[in-house]
Amino acid sequence: MRYLIRTIVVCFVCLCATNTAHTQTQDPAILQETAKSLMRQGDYDNALQVLDKALAAKPDNIDILKDKAFTYYLQRDFANAIATGKYIISKPDADVQSYQILGLAYKAIADDKEGDKMYKAALKKFPESGVLYSEYGDLLATGNAPDLAIKQWEKGIEADPNNSSNYYYASKYYAQKGNIIWGLLYGEIFVNIESLSNRTNEIKNILYGGYQKLFSTPAILNIAKQNGTPFEKMIATNLSKLTSQMQYGVSAENLTALRTRFILNWFNSNARQFPCKLFEQQRFFLQQGMFEAYNQWLVGPVADTQQFQQWMQEHAGEAKQFQQFQRSVIFKIPTGQYYMH
Repeated sequence: MRYLIRTIVVCFVCLCATNTAHTQTQDPAILQETAKSLMRQGDYDNALQVLDKALAAKPDNIDILKDKAFTYYLQRDFANAIATGKYIISKPDADVQSYQILGLAYKAIADDKEGDKMYKAALKKFPESGVLYSEYGDLLATGNAPDLAIKQWEKGIEADPNNSSNYYYASKYYAQKGNIIWGLLYGEIFVNIESLSNRTNEIKNILYGGYQKLFSTPAILNIAKQNGTPFEKMIATNLSKLTSQMQYGVSAENLTALRTRFILNWFNSNARQFPCKLFEQQRFFLQQGMFEAYNQWLVGPVADTQQFQQWMQEHAGEAKQFQQFQRSVIFKIPTGQYYMH
């Protein structure tokens, strides 16, 4: 009898455990995480099946629907990605990411017309989304309309000044168009916001090339002094007074010397009229004894790898101090600090 009772109890416990496990596997949140794991493994068919189970338990959940649309995109089933994405953005709780996923699908099939319509609708709903401006601009640039694209990137910088991608695209645009001052300004803001990515190294090369052009072509600063905005004119005027320091070429050491003089002059004469967070950051580095390390990080490896490595060995303490600061303090541009050009 005792054995029978024990057997019944064991069976009951096992049954409860089985029911509990079954209930857990049907939990939408757990199913969604399972689907994401399958997505990361490239098992898109099974990921979609699991997401359908999650939707059966939690119909029309926008987060699950977004995962489903993105899985279709990864699977290169762009027709279903677009169909699902269009359904998602028709819902009142569609968020920025909903439009991003649909935008990816439109870009994948080069449907610029529908993509254009979608991004315009998205920005009407989210007029302060920097990421939507950057991706809309990218769509326009890919469609061979760079002069329309820059307008979106500039709007993104004005609306959401701490989204790095708009600075990234704008810096490349202005460097290609020969507007060296804004290519340098936006490029340096970008590497301060996004300091540790592959794109950072790309923009550092643009910065170094920009400084070479700036000081080897006097007409650049002269044109800016004559035709630039008041902000550009002030920058060009200050730089023109210091060009002799670059007669031996652009190096991290020469730039440190020139930019030290520039910052001192700027804060003596122009900072009150034209507040600029980038210049404030440079002054902070100067005050804290990190300005040389900052300029070495900025252009040293591009200008001369061997000299940069030697500097790092001889100034290990300064380099470490700068690296610790860079990893612990987030660079942020204040809203409203935007200069038209």
